[in-house]
Amino acid sequence: MTAYQDLEKRFKRLSDIRGAEGVLHWDSATMMPPGGAEARGEQLATLSVIAHQAITDPALEALLDEAEGRAGNLDGWQSANLREMRRAWRHANAVGADLVEALTREGTACEMAWRGARADDDFAALAPKLASLLGLVREKAAAKAAVFGCSAYDALLDAYDPETSSADIDTIFDDVRAFLPGLIAEVIERQAQAPPPLPLDGAITEEAQRALGETMMVQVGFDTNFGRLDVSHHPFTVGVPDDIRITTRYKDGDFTESLMAVLHETGHALYERGLPKDWRGQPVGEARGMTLHESQSLLMEMQASRSDAFLTFAAPVIRKAFGGTGPAWSEDNLRRIYRKVEPGLIRVEADEVTYPAHILLRYDLERAMLADDLQVADLPGAWAEGVKKWLGLDVPDDRDGCMQDIHWYGGDFGYFPTYTLGALAAAQLFAAATGDGPAILSAIGKGDFAPLLAWLRASVHGWGSKLSTQEILIRATGEPLGTAAFTRHIRARYLS
Repeated sequence: MTAYQDLEKRFKRLSDIRGAEGVLHWDSATMMPPGGAEARGEQLATLSVIAHQAITDPALEALLDEAEGRAGNLDGWQSANLREMRRAWRHANAVGADLVEALTREGTACEMAWRGARADDDFAALAPKLASLLGLVREKAAAKAAVFGCSAYDALLDAYDPETSSADIDTIFDDVRAFLPGLIAEVIERQAQAPPPLPLDGAITEEAQRALGETMMVQVGFDTNFGRLDVSHHPFTVGVPDDIRITTRYKDGDFTESLMAVLHETGHALYERGLPKDWRGQPVGEARGMTLHESQSLLMEMQASRSDAFLTFAAPVIRKAFGGTGPAWSEDNLRRIYRKVEPGLIRVEADEVTYPAHILLRYDLERAMLADDLQVADLPGAWAEGVKKWLGLDVPDDRDGCMQDIHWYGGDFGYFPTYTLGALAAAQLFAAATGDGPAILSAIGKGDFAPLLAWLRASVHGWGSKLSTQEILIRATGEPLGTAAFTRHIRARYLS
């Protein structure tokens, strides 16, 4: 066995461990009884240590060195795989096993505490756990920053979005900060000139919403032989390409939140399913990063599923699902409901115009917390100030304020900017996919997502991590990530 072949075998085992961790996490969020939280935290901590020991095994460095010394014998995919192995090895070896174990245990405990604290609107009870977890995140960030020679925030960001730095983000976000307030105001003023959407009636029950969501998952291309839909406090997708778990949440009387969450998470799942099959279990066969991952979810949720073509197909399906009749259930009224632009408190319920404002707020706050410029105890006040600045709203409670998202309470700092980067990438990709002719939009209008999915498979999914995010975007769209396609899309959909 060559050094490279030995590495492939080791990384396949590591992938299997990570897959098991994902299923345990899914179970803790969907089916595990509350009393199992402590035991589950121990199980996940143990698995995280086993995975860490596997990738920090001293033999691995020698194998990497030997394989790199003989890289001339590798093909393009193997060379890229070796590059990604080294990258993963560097990230893992920057952090000690004790810290990995502590982070997993504290993250699981804080996430479980978040569920109860959010329900009780009791940030004071949650704050000490978040402060403890944040301290460990800072330790991890500092350790990685020393190895990678970058800022602490950039070290965390690189784990979610390789080769992206806060300087790259700031360049793009400065542009967003400049145009977003005026764009939001312009769209709201335009919509104010039209009658408001009619309220929906009918039996919008959880059971009917679930059935509709499952129907739409399949309609857009998901194979339920390789995954399932469940309920959680916060929608997410986890798993491996052949076993993908999707979750959503339901609100009586309003199907839009659950359906859009299902379509969003199905976009993630379709990306996972489309990754190169020959490289399953290897680093090069994984998704490139969260900007591309979020581009796939937001392309499905925002770009495709709020298009005129989709609503032409979906309106009668939605009416049938809820037994809706009358003008409130017409295609035109459903379109106005889906495209209603209005500042709101909840990120996952936000329209595509105001959504970037939610991310700018979180980006600023998490950088301040990581730098110790914002104390956890002061987070609710800083959150309220940011919401007032970006959305013009008062925050009535912490439940729908700084406790609404799960990310920080699981230790995920550095993730949030990829949502808006993903939205920008989604606009570029959808414009490129539909720009060569009417075939893709025409098919969507008939409920056929196969042409769009085929384009995404060839242009994004099938590359895995062989290419960088920018290389994939340039190949697919002809340009690097920017804001131009997003602003063109918003103006065409809401202001033309």
